[in-house]
Amino acid sequence: MTKDFEQKQTKRTKGMSGNAVLHRAEANPGRMNRPPAQCIWRSGLHRNPYATFNDPLEGTLLQTISQSSSFASVKTLLCSSFTLIELLVVIAIIAILSGLLLTTVSRAKESGRATACLSNLHQIGIALQLYVQDNNNRLPIMRDYSLTTSNDLPSPDRVLSNNLGNLKVLDCPSDRQRVFETTGSSYSWNSLLNGEDADHLSALGISFNPHQIPLMFDKDRFHAARGPKKEVNFLYADGHIKNLLELSGTIQQSP
Repeated sequence: MTKDFEQKQTKRTKGMSGNAVLHRAEANPGRMNRPPAQCIWRSGLHRNPYATFNDPLEGTLLQTISQSSSFASVKTLLCSSFTLIELLVVIAIIAILSGLLLTTVSRAKESGRATACLSNLHQIGIALQLYVQDNNNRLPIMRDYSLTTSNDLPSPDRVLSNNLGNLKVLDCPSDRQRVFETTGSSYSWNSLLNGEDADHLSALGISFNPHQIPLMFDKDRFHAARGPKKEVNFLYADGHIKNLLELSGTIQQSP
């Protein structure tokens, strides 16, 4: 009696289990053939929330997490991409930073070229001193070569060629207009001082001390990238060099 009752109970349980499984399969077609899902922290966030689980506790935990708002927010954040506005803002920031960097680099390069220009003028000043020593303390008589007007006087590159040694000294590194190639010099000579006594300089009836009047200077604003009042370098008669023109003198009294 007891044995028959146990067999009937077992058949009843198996039948209920089969009906439950059949009902579950009909409610969710294809679900029973899916592989068991792994833990979300091991396999990533993009798991099917409707997959079956080997461990009931694991399935309950994952379903709870997948239905929570925080999980949805994290998933949305990770799956989202840049919008057009965000991309344009990033491009604009990069462009601004690049502009600032290029400006700084350009000024640094121009500063180096300006230093080389000052070195050229210094060597020209030494060549003029050698010329004065060999010519009774008199400054040379010369005039800049002109492409538009006739010039009877020799140009600086011809007069100072023996004292310079290398005519490339007359080429300013910032001479992008190729003035040196067309006229023989990137620097202009102050022809008002032609033949003057190096110790008693005068021009247009005005006496100048050697530190008050320039002898040679850039023919153009080659160094405009350095800013205002720094575009042109000047070599003064006493040998010092400035990037600012300063003229001061004393008017000679007529006898």
